[in-house]
Amino acid sequence: MTYDLIVIGSGPGGYSAAVRAGQYGLKTAIVEKDPKLGGTCLHVGCIPTKALLHTADLWEHFVNPSDEGIQCENPRLDYAKVLDRKNKIVSKHAKGVEFLMKKNKIDWVKGYATILPRSGNAPLQVEVKSETGAQTLETKNVIIATGSEARMLPGLEPDAKAILTNIEILDLPVIPKTMLIIGAGAVGVEFASIFNRFGTKVTVLEMLPRLVPVEDEEISKELERYFKKTGIRCETGAKAENITRTENGVRLCAALANGKREDLEAETLLVAVGRKPNTENIGLDKLKVQLDRGFVKVDGNQLTAEPGVYAIGDVVAGTPQLAHVATMEGMIAVAHMAGKPTKPINRNRIPGCTYTEPGIGSVGLTEAQARAQGFAVKIGKFPFVANSKATILGSHDGFVKVVAEEKYGEILGVHIIGPEAYELVAEAVLAMEAEATVETLMGTIHAHPTLYEAMGEAFNNVYGLTINA
Repeated sequence: MTYDLIVIGSGPGGYSAAVRAGQYGLKTAIVEKDPKLGGTCLHVGCIPTKALLHTADLWEHFVNPSDEGIQCENPRLDYAKVLDRKNKIVSKHAKGVEFLMKKNKIDWVKGYATILPRSGNAPLQVEVKSETGAQTLETKNVIIATGSEARMLPGLEPDAKAILTNIEILDLPVIPKTMLIIGAGAVGVEFASIFNRFGTKVTVLEMLPRLVPVEDEEISKELERYFKKTGIRCETGAKAENITRTENGVRLCAALANGKREDLEAETLLVAVGRKPNTENIGLDKLKVQLDRGFVKVDGNQLTAEPGVYAIGDVVAGTPQLAHVATMEGMIAVAHMAGKPTKPINRNRIPGCTYTEPGIGSVGLTEAQARAQGFAVKIGKFPFVANSKATILGSHDGFVKVVAEEKYGEILGVHIIGPEAYELVAEAVLAMEAEATVETLMGTIHAHPTLYEAMGEAFNNVYGLTINA
């Protein structure tokens, strides 16, 4: 039997691509080396992390309930049950992915996949090795959706207690008293937000000049201000050196931005310095697939230089390592192989979400990027302190920032930090995808009282016409 498509990897991009292929009537198989479907995002990434963040949000209300008129004496956090809830959420959705495979008649092949060398225009062959042996599958197309894994600093190996990646930290049996975090991207700041609220004394070290360095500079400043206000120590422009295990945890020397050096100790160290693509040992070196530092080069249809071989998600060169990007790239790849209409990913329409407190949601160009590209820029801002719903929620920190082109009102970017920012950014993404202008959003009625009123006010502020600030 020859498949129309074999998907290697069952993360959000891989399983979504398989489902879409099934919907299009393509005979499809999905190969997964792990015992369960769902990939990093579901099992040790997006979903369990956000489950812990939700609990941290609730816990914060119980610890500080008096402003709401609620008396809650001696609240207790049962961390074992917190972990159990997180695990149940993951298991539920893993079973959901398995159900989707059955529903769409997709064969689940368990094992480690390698694309075999091909001669001429012969069908592609994928060898799958498992504990029960090896088998070779024939297919017209392959999607590489093998994802990524956490980068580790040279000389270090993660363990289950002291030196952690995003995997080990999710199963710590108890909340540590102290934690060092190296790296202030989304992973680093989200875990800082979680454990700080659970009572851990957290220190974040970031080698670049600011936290969440991919965000607009004002977003970074606001997050650092809030983190410091809530007790998280943030050291930017800092480098961690001489990392060693101790009897009680970890010790390192921090080379700080002011030129000083400081020895730091903690029970745990989270290494959050980025992710590397899983492209080794899957046969790419025997194909025409082109790599850039391990990332796969693709065209606008996600097709590699090897006919019939596509790549999506974290392995792809040039697009951010985000689950929703992987999913859309999967839709593009399957549509192309099925002869359906499609269009390439637009980098300026990709939302980025960070689920800290306060949350971050952004899309498009930062102010600095827009100016660097030569745009005449107008900025609109609106603070959540002037938003009624934010007052009701007791969450005043942050703002909405609109970056617009001066002459025609083109929306170049929207950057939000504040309550539910990762939900609010949806309006901005849709507006930009629809090529709406600032004037369109100014004329859009925003319900009252809502957080998203702040969006309308920020767009009005581009022309100095804000009402409530």
